[in-house]
Amino acid sequence: MINKKSDIIFKILKKNRENEISQGRMKIIGKIIDIHRRRIFPGEVILNGKYIEKINEIGNVTDNYILPGLIDSHIHIESSMTTPGSFAVAAVSRGTTGVVSDPHEIANVLGIDGVKYMIEDSKRVPLKFWFGAPSCVPATSFESSGAIIDSEGVRELLKLPEIKYLAEMMNFPGVVLNDPEVHKKIDAARKLGKPIDGHAPGLTGENLKKYISAGISTDHECSTMEEALEKLSLGMKILIREGSAARNLNALKDLIRTDPGMVMLCSDDLHPEMLEKRHINKIAAQLISRDYNLFDVIRSCTSNPVSHYGLNAGLLQPGQPADFIVVDDYRTMDVIETWIDGVKVFDRGKVLFDYPGSLPVNKFNCSEISASDIKVSRQGKRIRVIQAFDGELLTKEYTWETGNSNYVDQDTDSDILKIVVKDRYKDSAPSTGFIKGFGLKKGAFASSVAHDSHNIICVGTNDKDIVVAINEIVRIKGGLAVSSEGKISSLPLPVAGIMSNEPVGEVARKYESLSNRVKLLGCKMSAPFMTLSFMALLVIPELKLSDKGLFDGRGFRFVPLFVD
Repeated sequence: MINKKSDIIFKILKKNRENEISQGRMKIIGKIIDIHRRRIFPGEVILNGKYIEKINEIGNVTDNYILPGLIDSHIHIESSMTTPGSFAVAAVSRGTTGVVSDPHEIANVLGIDGVKYMIEDSKRVPLKFWFGAPSCVPATSFESSGAIIDSEGVRELLKLPEIKYLAEMMNFPGVVLNDPEVHKKIDAARKLGKPIDGHAPGLTGENLKKYISAGISTDHECSTMEEALEKLSLGMKILIREGSAARNLNALKDLIRTDPGMVMLCSDDLHPEMLEKRHINKIAAQLISRDYNLFDVIRSCTSNPVSHYGLNAGLLQPGQPADFIVVDDYRTMDVIETWIDGVKVFDRGKVLFDYPGSLPVNKFNCSEISASDIKVSRQGKRIRVIQAFDGELLTKEYTWETGNSNYVDQDTDSDILKIVVKDRYKDSAPSTGFIKGFGLKKGAFASSVAHDSHNIICVGTNDKDIVVAINEIVRIKGGLAVSSEGKISSLPLPVAGIMSNEPVGEVARKYESLSNRVKLLGCKMSAPFMTLSFMALLVIPELKLSDKGLFDGRGFRFVPLFVD
């Protein structure tokens, strides 16, 4: 049986009797950051159960600051490679009290059952999760996925009280070209009055106008100010993303000054080793330390998402849920205490609740491959190569002239490596292409975390290591693997092949160990596994690889490997 939040809260209160005072009231004292009247004053917050009863201005107080709990306005929990419960244990230590979560990743593996798994697991912990109904499962018809959620399935999910919005509409061609099934999903959200998240990298002009006019109200894919300003001018809200692989804060940070009411902060995808170090708290601190307005920054990760999504989160006002944090200095945002619904859940380095763990669920039907499966016969002089960039989801198409042998092979001197995607659901033959930008000099590394369908993806300098790495993923039914000169290391991810049921710290240590090994093999990417995971994300231009072939995200079509 899964505990309800009320049971969890009762247990925490019982465990922390030192916080209780007569009649269930308690008092928190510090310098209050009032984002509504835009001032800081010495005060006391009076709690009565799960709500704030009163806030009083008083005399001298401690040097600590009290502010609303922080909210990540768009995140895929699955990218932390941990379950919602494990994620929560780490997140509360960073001052996070709630997350707007898109369970799109597990939905592509397990469908509606995967979404419900995330909802149920989230009820085991006090962190507030507001889930979206995944709008693109599968993300495209150009890849093999584990499930389909059609418009009727989306409608079913949107009726659930835990589902607050329609998650990112990545199929922008379907919106623009009036795909009936796509518009049924959008109409279902509009009829229920639930917001619709967008995902439209590089979309401009009349097509952008049509996309927004369908009712799509946010975008987290802007990489330039020019793109963001065009979308803002049409009424779209911009989510500034600063995750593990995609980082757009530097490019978009001035929106905090020009359009503070239209901006939110988000992580999108945050790997476990990053979550151990920071969450939204450090993004906010980075902005504040650079003299961006304190109140505008805090509103971008508190009141702005609460207002847009209609969230049941407190904003440090009487009568609202007591969701707030205590920090030592707003310029650093190092968290001392985190409170959710009037319960202290984190105190000076210690998480004050237990997560009992979760049972694995999975869908993995895949056999091993051999070197002959990934051989590429030479059929022309030039090939299309995926050009990858550190910290970017966008790729470019690069043309490379092959040699004169019968087969096209890797060329590490030119940084031309093989990339292979293997379908893990129907066990079809692997698809092979070439990629530039990783800088790998030896070995291969593979993962079943491959957005969005989560097939097996691998980059390598030689066929032998590619085969070994992919077959290790097959053996452990999902995870990460590194192979070089006969040595194999791996991290199993038994929950849908994309998450571990271990604590974030343990997953982070194993993940960092594998990442460091990839870097020792020559890889230049700051987050090699994260970047690898997006090389099969077809909805992000220009060139990507699915299990069915090389895909041009500009024309939304397959293209041949050979140019001539």
